[in-house]
This record gives sequence, C-alpha cells and structure tokens, in this order.
Amino acid sequence: MLPSLDLSGHVALVTGGNSGIGLGMASGLAQAGADVAIWGTNPDKNAAAEAQLAAHGTRVLALRCDVGDEAEVEEAFAETVSSLGKVDSCFANAGVGGAASSFLEMSLDEWHRVLRVNLDGAFLTFRAAARHMVERGGGGSLVGTASLAAISGQARGEHYAATKGGLISMIRALAVELARHRVRANAILPGWIDTPMTSGALAWDRFRDKVLPRVPARRWGEPSDFAGVAVYLASPASEYHSGDTLVVDGGYIVF
Repeated sequence: MLPSLDLSGHVALVTGGNSGIGLGMASGLAQAGADVAIWGTNPDKNAAAEAQLAAHGTRVLALRCDVGDEAEVEEAFAETVSSLGKVDSCFANAGVGGAASSFLEMSLDEWHRVLRVNLDGAFLTFRAAARHMVERGGGGSLVGTASLAAISGQARGEHYAATKGGLISMIRALAVELARHRVRANAILPGWIDTPMTSGALAWDRFRDKVLPRVPARRWGEPSDFAGVAVYLASPASEYHSGDTLVVDGGYIVF
C-alpha cells in the first residue's frame, strides 16, 4: 500500500506564503487537506492569500512576521500553535533578492540585509519548528527553499548565493541531528520561476532570449509547479527521504 498524500489533520507552516513559490506550496498543501499557516510582512498580500487558500475548505491562518526578527518569529510560532494546535511541517520559504550593482560595490549593509532574511530567518524559523516537533514527538518535516544560485555561479549575487548554499548545508546538518526524533529535512532548489522576485529579469528581452532556450521544458516555472513537491515532502510518503536537495527547474541545470 502506497503512503497517503492525503494531508487531512496535518498542519503546515509556510513562511513567505502570501505570494510566489510560497503561495504555490501553500495552495497545494491546502488542496491536499492540510490546515495552513502563512507568514508574510505585507498585510494586504497576507489577506489576499488567506482568502485564496480558504477556498480549499481547510483552516488558514495568516500572520505578519519578519522572519529576521527573533522575537517576532517566536511570537508568530506560538500563535500558530495556539490557533492550529501543532505544526507538522515547516517550509522556510521567505526570502529577498540581491540588489548590488557588482561585488566590488557591494556594501556590508547590503550583504547583511540579504543574510538577515534568507539565512537568519531560516535558522530562526527552523529552530522554533524543530523545538516544537521534538518536544511534541511524532516527527515532522522541515523544508527550505534554496536556489540554483547555491550550486551555480551568480554574478552580482554573492550574498544571495551564500545564503542559499548555507541553507542547504544547514538542512543537511538538521537531517542528521534530528533523524532520531523522526524529523526529516530537505531543500527545494527552484530554477527560473515566474514570481514577483524574478518578474524584472523574466520580462527583459535580452534575458528571455538567452535563458529561456536553455530550459528544456521551454517555459518559465510557475508557483503551482511547487504544489506537488510540497505535498510529498509534508506527507508520510517522504518519511525516509531526508538530507536531500530537490531541483525543480524544468531541466535547466542539466542541459
């Protein structure tokens, strides 16, 4: 008998779940029957995403949370557990892109701005979730949204790449340390996905003409392309799958 992908009774937390890849994952989780908490910093986007997710008929909680702030993460996690009862899977997806014109001109403030959200935020989120999962017992799933920038060179994005490479290393360490508690940890590596963060690049003619032909699927990825992998990683079907990096890029990296 195959493990079920039915997530009825499951509670998932998705940071940065109010748009883009995060909302795509949250939508898949809700469609599979999970109750979903989403964290984001934009109240209007939170409200819109909450209404969209609620249409699937499960419980939805949308909270404003800056994942780079330790106190806000602890408070939001406590409110999530208070409202939904538990957290079975945690998707550390919140992130920001780089804005440096070159590595030579990159300021320390710009470096720290990206690390604060992408790496510190993932650490704080995972720490809160792991503490809860270990104390509660019964296992759980930690999932981090990394990037192909972690395994390929990204000019002018050294800070972004460093956060995503660091995230993968943290995931692997968590997979080893938490295995005895039946908590697994995996990373998702998106390719070129049509989201608000990438909209500028994907709309640029020169970029599109050079990059899109290198995507074997012959299209940009969509947030909905992450619904299935999110459900799999949250479900019992992935119970023995840990410490891995799952690439979702339409074949780009192997072409």
